[in-house]
Amino acid sequence: IIFIFIFCYIPLYGLILPFKNYHFEKGFWGSPWSGLYNFQYLFNSDALFRITKNTVLMNALFISIGTVVSVAFALLLFEISRKFVKVYQTIMFFPYFISWVIAAYIVLAFLDMDNGFLNRTLASFGAEPILWYSEPKYWPYILVIVAVWKGAGYGAIIYYTGLLGNDPEYYEAAMIDGATRWQCAWHISLPLLKPLIILLVILQVGRIFYGDFGLFYHVTLNSSQLYPATDVIDTFVYRALKSFGDIGMAAAAGFYQSVVGFVLVLLSNWIVKKLN
Repeated sequence: IIFIFIFCYIPLYGLILPFKNYHFEKGFWGSPWSGLYNFQYLFNSDALFRITKNTVLMNALFISIGTVVSVAFALLLFEISRKFVKVYQTIMFFPYFISWVIAAYIVLAFLDMDNGFLNRTLASFGAEPILWYSEPKYWPYILVIVAVWKGAGYGAIIYYTGLLGNDPEYYEAAMIDGATRWQCAWHISLPLLKPLIILLVILQVGRIFYGDFGLFYHVTLNSSQLYPATDVIDTFVYRALKSFGDIGMAAAAGFYQSVVGFVLVLLSNWIVKKLN
């Protein structure tokens, strides 16, 4: 509670920053008001539709595919011997602790033009190498693979913990009635996991307007040729802030993200209540 109060409630006075023309020498309160100018600059930008589309679509892919993979891994963990489950948990969970900078170098080892594993494999079959960091069409798939590789283990541990809380008598009764492991997973495990899946998806939908900066900036090596497919709100704001130093515009983009994210949380929660 103290942590949330300090870092989430006290900084709420910063909501006035998008409506100010911020100057360092005048400070936070002394800077003049600018009305909706920062929002006009943002919404009149040609890149707004592109970065919004990329942010929402990519995060939607991460949420949907990541959830399916995490639940599948959790079901597999639940079926294996408890003797080895710690080993598999550690192996799956390890990528979550790797920073995006290190992950970027791992991806580069596969995609480098001259020495990358994929291009060397293509060359061994007589195919032409691919300029991976110059071809936007490949990157939605690459980013999904990298994001799932890094985060699926974390999600799998959460769902696996949820499965451990299930009453074993359900499975014993099903086995007596002749149910297979697949039938137990489909008719017992998944329905019991459904509330947890819904809760975690709602939480992720609330941040669907926030792109993972490390993923979209470091893994793509900030290649300008990939912007049509990889540029999201966070990377756009970072470059604008670094290039122009316009803190008010950056704050306006953050305000835009928060408001739309809040609306999406309410909308997804309303849809879930209608469905279940």
